[in-house]
Amino acid sequence: MAAALQAQRLYLTASTSSSSSCTTRRPRRNTAAPCRAALRVPTGLQTTAPATTPADLTLKLDWIDARLPSPSSAVEKLRAVAEAAADRAEMHDIIGRQRDNWNHLLLHSTNSLTLAASAMAALAPAVPTVGALKASAGVLLATAAVTMAAVNKIQPSQLAEEQRNATRLWRQLERSLRAALAAPVITDADVQDAMDRVLALDAAYPLPLLPGMLEKFPKTVEPARWWPRRRAQPAKNNRSKSFGRRSGNGWTPELEEEMRGLLRVLKAKDEHQYLSVGKMVLTLNRSLAVAGPALAGAAAVSAAFIGAGEAGSFASGTAVVCGALAAAANTVEHGGQLGMLFELCRNVAGQYRKVQEDIEACLGEADVEKRENGELFETKVALMLGRSVSEMKQFRRMASASVKDEDIKDYAGKLF
Repeated sequence: MAAALQAQRLYLTASTSSSSSCTTRRPRRNTAAPCRAALRVPTGLQTTAPATTPADLTLKLDWIDARLPSPSSAVEKLRAVAEAAADRAEMHDIIGRQRDNWNHLLLHSTNSLTLAASAMAALAPAVPTVGALKASAGVLLATAAVTMAAVNKIQPSQLAEEQRNATRLWRQLERSLRAALAAPVITDADVQDAMDRVLALDAAYPLPLLPGMLEKFPKTVEPARWWPRRRAQPAKNNRSKSFGRRSGNGWTPELEEEMRGLLRVLKAKDEHQYLSVGKMVLTLNRSLAVAGPALAGAAAVSAAFIGAGEAGSFASGTAVVCGALAAAANTVEHGGQLGMLFELCRNVAGQYRKVQEDIEACLGEADVEKRENGELFETKVALMLGRSVSEMKQFRRMASASVKDEDIKDYAGKLF
């Protein structure tokens, strides 16, 4: 250690002497003379260090806490929910394309089987190999009947529409969650609300085919529901407060009347219209779903009796006619995508039901200052209905009790 200190002193002395000589010499023009700065260690200063370890020349900053504040658990949970929503949207998009392909492929395949079997049944009595054609026609018609029954049960066009709508709603939920993540404060209540919305969407548009598939021929037609049910609030006085202030949070008595009139029109006209059309489409779809396999099965049974003689010709004609009618029923049902039309009516009725519940929840808050801003809320509702803000004022008179439901001619929505 003493030898090391002596070497250090010699180095410092040599550096100091060179720096002094550097300052005495005048540098040449256009050249820079290098200078060194050194720190002389006093000779009386004694440093001690353990003999077994080298001198620690690093700078210790243990007193500095450089840790950054970690995000709260609520933020991380909400971010995880947003990622799950994005993943769900991708899954529904992929499955929706797959089920749309099912509809087209099964439609054309079933019609090809039915028409080919009908042609064989028509030719069977006139050819010597009647037995082969009769058996082939019977097998193809029986296969077509089973295929029609299975396809009518799952309704691929309706499944595809479910996934298309689910993809849109999941992407909408993801965008709203990304916007919520930018808020300065995120609480556990926000996370719970996001989880409720995710679970409601999962229940409204399930991914599994069997089991868990939505009922394709329900007994009653109800609007689709993809948002969580609001908790029941205690009954309050319907008269709003805080209208005497200058701002009133954008709410005015006129705006309240406008929303109440709009609410009445949505219930009496728009939602009722789509539910009525949905019932008509469901009835037609149910009839064709039964008629198609039944006609194909009758054609298959008739094909078994094809042979020589008058009875054989009658059986051949029956098989041909029933096969053609089965193909026609299948084309109208799945080519016309009646299942998709029914699901579309349910979804649009659900959209109007959601607007109604949003208006009711807003008007149910007696304190105007606790509501969403009235002008912003009016703009959102107008955009959902495909109307301008100025057109919304016409619904103000619909809130009057003197106006009956039969007197309402105009619909609230223009977008659907």
